[in-house]
Amino acid sequence: MKIEERIQKLRDIINYHNHKYYVEDSPEISDYEYDKLYRELEELESQRPDLITPDSPTQRVGGEPLSGFEKVQHNVHMQSLSDAFSNEELYAFDRRVREVVGNNVEYVVEKKIDGLSVALRYENGVFVRGATRGDGFVGEDVTSNLKTIRSIPLVLKEKLPLLEVRGEVFISKENFEKINEQQKKDGQMLFANPRNAAAGSLRQLDPKIASLRKLDIFIFNVQDVQGKTFKTHSESLEFMKEAGLKISPGYKVCKNIKEVIEEIDRIGKEREKLPFEIDGAVVKVNSLEQRNLLGSTSKVPKWAIAYKYPAEIKETVIKDIWVNVGRTGVLTPNALLEPVQIAGTTVSRATLHNMDYIEERDIRIGDWVKIRKAGDIIPEIVESIPEKRSGNERPFIMPEKCPECGADVVREEGEVAHRCTGIECPAQLYRSIIHFASRDAMNIEGLGPAIIEVLLKKGFIKGIADLYYLKDYKDELLKLDRMGEKSVENLLNSIERTKDNNIDRLINGFGIRHIGLRAAQLLSENFESIDEIKNASFEDFIKIPEFGEKMAESLVIFFKQEQTEDTINKLRSAGVNLKSRSRAKHSDNRFEGLTFVLTGTLESYKRNEAAEIIRSFGGKVSGSVSKKTDYVLAGEEAGSKLTKARELGIKIIDENEFKKMIL
Repeated sequence: MKIEERIQKLRDIINYHNHKYYVEDSPEISDYEYDKLYRELEELESQRPDLITPDSPTQRVGGEPLSGFEKVQHNVHMQSLSDAFSNEELYAFDRRVREVVGNNVEYVVEKKIDGLSVALRYENGVFVRGATRGDGFVGEDVTSNLKTIRSIPLVLKEKLPLLEVRGEVFISKENFEKINEQQKKDGQMLFANPRNAAAGSLRQLDPKIASLRKLDIFIFNVQDVQGKTFKTHSESLEFMKEAGLKISPGYKVCKNIKEVIEEIDRIGKEREKLPFEIDGAVVKVNSLEQRNLLGSTSKVPKWAIAYKYPAEIKETVIKDIWVNVGRTGVLTPNALLEPVQIAGTTVSRATLHNMDYIEERDIRIGDWVKIRKAGDIIPEIVESIPEKRSGNERPFIMPEKCPECGADVVREEGEVAHRCTGIECPAQLYRSIIHFASRDAMNIEGLGPAIIEVLLKKGFIKGIADLYYLKDYKDELLKLDRMGEKSVENLLNSIERTKDNNIDRLINGFGIRHIGLRAAQLLSENFESIDEIKNASFEDFIKIPEFGEKMAESLVIFFKQEQTEDTINKLRSAGVNLKSRSRAKHSDNRFEGLTFVLTGTLESYKRNEAAEIIRSFGGKVSGSVSKKTDYVLAGEEAGSKLTKARELGIKIIDENEFKKMIL
């Protein structure tokens, strides 16, 4: 068989099995067999890259992260729905429909999936574009991310000239829990509900991240079609199913509004058992001819309505409130509850978010409270019930010292969060070391998140300074998985090299709140050493150009902590440089009063290195081109900044001209 024929056959086989697995939920082959087919296709396409097409199964995930999403003008307005919250409102909807089209009306009832609405466009059966709803008229092109959803076929079985459909992208309950577990592990903010997670995932600029979230989709409407006509909505749903699309699950055609209400009640009773979240049921007129007679307002169709189920609320008692310290140092109060059954699960804990949340609801330890599940997932305390108080309840007070490490807890003006200020706080250590080792901080090559996690688990490091004593554990490091002699040697050498870094990198590596790379550089230029910075006052800091009160206050708090003193002493004993090499540069201010913008890739410098040189000569570096820009330093593949500079007539220099300017 010719390679072209084998490639096409493999694509057909893989597409078939994708449909069986992701759409019909009835796989016919094992994962091992599927992987063999997929790898064979990858190998053949690598031999003949000229045969790779956009609809190949291998093209679902790949490519570089996007710089942004293009706008898409919808051919058909993606409208929202009016809501109903009672049977009376459903009867009123039915009366309005029958007044226009007569009594012979069929309705289709569908589950209202709690996700993000998108439009998929197929041309000659091939998926060419997908877009978010946006404002209904203009959305965002998220084709690359939609291609990562295995239940979206790249090629349809029915090859119509044009088919545009509307669906709801969602995340299953099971995957939502896994995503939030990973978010918590990474020190990231938790998603409030599956819809929030789906929306955030679909709008990731890197398709590989979207792919990891395991998004899914249900299709519920034909938006536009050429080469086919339908008389009813149910007919169009069956057509889409035959074409290979994953349609709205378990829809029902009802003969009258009474059957509609019975179906809505049935869905309501089973909703907790569904593997995905729904926030209601949708009622639609089945006849497309009757839909045309009914028409639409500027916002909603008159032929459909969404019934919203009320949230279940229960009462229980707060037995205690404890504080959790997150990886970013934020202290979050949590309520320990008398266990209560709500929305199908037993709830015994609920987050209280912050002190403002507690005070607004007057929540006390020992209180009776009303609780529900936000988005039917996360337990949420709605309010306290003061009339049930016995007098033994007591207010909760946020601790002044971190429960994990004993460092001062601060709450900055204008913020709701209380934060731990300890640099050695074990709750923050994983995230702190990742930042300390990063490129803009100490730049320790080879020290990635996976290795950091192992070092912490084994107890080799309990603070950032301990990295410089890892050589004492060389024999133990050699016993770790994937840590051969060469990799251990490289890691230890990389750590050793960073001892000679200028203190701006060390200051940035400390992760002091409000103090980033630029502020660290300014401190290095204005103080002789870490010790001088440590002994400086609020007034000393505030004198520095570009410094604000929050930055100065944050530095004072950080350097007065015992943990900070302990870390600095350990770094000093390890031989880490604590003196500034930047102050001497103040004598040459040749770029004073000049503003530079950097764009493109430079051959001899990284962008941050070139920016540091400009600032060392008294110049400023801006992220955007304006009339106030004096020079644009342009490297290879310079983009829109270069174009704008030309339009404004700003002086453009290349790397050679820049080198002459700094000699």
